[in-house]
Amino acid sequence: MRAKAKKILVLTVGIIFIILGLFGLVLPFLQGIIFLIIGLLLVSMCFPPVRLCINKHTERYPRLYRLITKAEIWIAKFIGEV
Repeated sequence: MRAKAKKILVLTVGIIFIILGLFGLVLPFLQGIIFLIIGLLLVSMCFPPVRLCINKHTERYPRLYRLITKAEIWIAKFIGEV
């Protein structure tokens, strides 16, 4: 039960960050790209197809791939296993 609640919370926060990111692409005072990246990383922890899509598109760029991998590891340590 607790793991399911954590997954729902992580997914909800991820979707909120994605929505803020979309608003940030239009509004000049929000950094849309940062919110989109954080939201996608959070959603990718709940949905493996999103994680595969992120990995597929970042493998071409080794520095970006390492950065995304480090961010995923840090988020996993921070919130625990989902």
